[in-house]
Amino acid sequence: MNIKVDKELFNSLIAKLKSLKTEGITRRWLINIIGVIAAMFILTFIVSSFAIKSYYYNSVEDIIRAGASDNAVAYFTNNIADGNSIENSAAEFVNSYAYKNRTTLWIIDDGGNIVMSSSGFRVDKQEMPDVEEAFAKPDGTAKFVGRMKGGEKIMAVSRAIVGEDGVEIGAIRVMSNIDAVDRQIRTLRFVIFLLLVLVMGIIVFSNQFFIRSIIIPVQEVKKATKLIADGNLNVRIEKQYDDEIGDLADSINTMATEIAAADKMKNDFISTISHELRTPLTSIKGWGETLTLGNKGNVDELTQKGLQVIVSEAGRLEGFVEELLDFSRLQSGRMQLRLQKTDILAELEETLFTFRERAVREGYEVRTKVPEIPSVANADPNRLKQVFMNILDNALKYSRPGSKIFVKAEFVEKDGREFAQIAIADQGCGISEEDLPYVKEKFYKANMSVRGSGIGLAVTNEIINLHGGFLDIDSVKDKGTLVTIQLPVEEIYQEQ
Repeated sequence: MNIKVDKELFNSLIAKLKSLKTEGITRRWLINIIGVIAAMFILTFIVSSFAIKSYYYNSVEDIIRAGASDNAVAYFTNNIADGNSIENSAAEFVNSYAYKNRTTLWIIDDGGNIVMSSSGFRVDKQEMPDVEEAFAKPDGTAKFVGRMKGGEKIMAVSRAIVGEDGVEIGAIRVMSNIDAVDRQIRTLRFVIFLLLVLVMGIIVFSNQFFIRSIIIPVQEVKKATKLIADGNLNVRIEKQYDDEIGDLADSINTMATEIAAADKMKNDFISTISHELRTPLTSIKGWGETLTLGNKGNVDELTQKGLQVIVSEAGRLEGFVEELLDFSRLQSGRMQLRLQKTDILAELEETLFTFRERAVREGYEVRTKVPEIPSVANADPNRLKQVFMNILDNALKYSRPGSKIFVKAEFVEKDGREFAQIAIADQGCGISEEDLPYVKEKFYKANMSVRGSGIGLAVTNEIINLHGGFLDIDSVKDKGTLVTIQLPVEEIYQEQ
């Protein structure tokens, strides 16, 4: 059949879809798209801020340098060479200074004193690092950007005045207040920031529609595949978009249809073959028992032993066929209970009575603690015996001769209801931590060296669920296994 290949492909697809979380898509979108755009916007803001500042500062510097030009320096050099003092030369220069409205001009002597200001006010001597730097530099020019004593921020350009003999005469210092320029730069930066935030908001808002068009279909695919993986093969995904996600929905729908068809074929085959095997096995077992009893003492020992083997193996095969039939009913949802008033612990005692003889014969010790208290429940007695026998049989199969099997029954309250709790523990090989979550699944076997179909525990779990009960399995590798069954009871007849 193609069911094996289809299921492998389907399981692979489910694994990929489970790893494709919507949170992951959103996170990748934020990192890959919004993150890149945000980085570009930050870079744009930084570059534009730098460009604006450079533009305004360069404009101010051009005006300042026009005031502190080579002609201005030459004017003072020539005047002083003609015998004029720096004070007289400064007065004449300030009167003819063309940039009074935009800059402030200071004329400084060789002692660092401010002999003249274009503002007309007297200025005290103060620190002027650009003046000192101008005297030290070969080109005699220096620039300063910072705050003065009064707190205002200025840009200043100083030009050293040197005589023909190289003697320092003084300096010209042209300044401009740039507080207003900085305010203008901050305003432009704020406007650019708002624009970038607005554009980012528009991008995020518009992309939300695109992201939702991916996330919502993926969520639908994820839900549908989970339901299909849990066994609901009738689920179909609505195709919302004619794109890759739409093609994925079509592929999953087609695969689900094929798996459902293959699964139905498998179940029909199991049901048919089980029914077909049942009749001849019953005949073989019946005739084997008849021949064994009818010819006891009349045939040789080998023949008698052979008949016993036939009866035993026919019985084992008959039990396996019954498991297959139960599995078929479980798969098709046809497993039904024949409910009646039943004493749960009495059914357990009957099962233990049958089981104990077999366990002792095979070399096991069975220790039980079951209260002799009638516990009435609306249950199927035959199915309950099947559950108890299956758990006990597993305890026997996975234990070594000479070990002990413990059975304890008691009553517990859960969610306001009374339950009969039956615990069955063995000292067998146990179940590994990796296998434990899957042991109740159909056809799953943790230990392949032990005979069995892997169906019994799945059927047992289904029967307990149909009774409204719970099955819990706890195990430690190489130490043993504890199986706990909880079944709801209607009445408990306590001793008076």
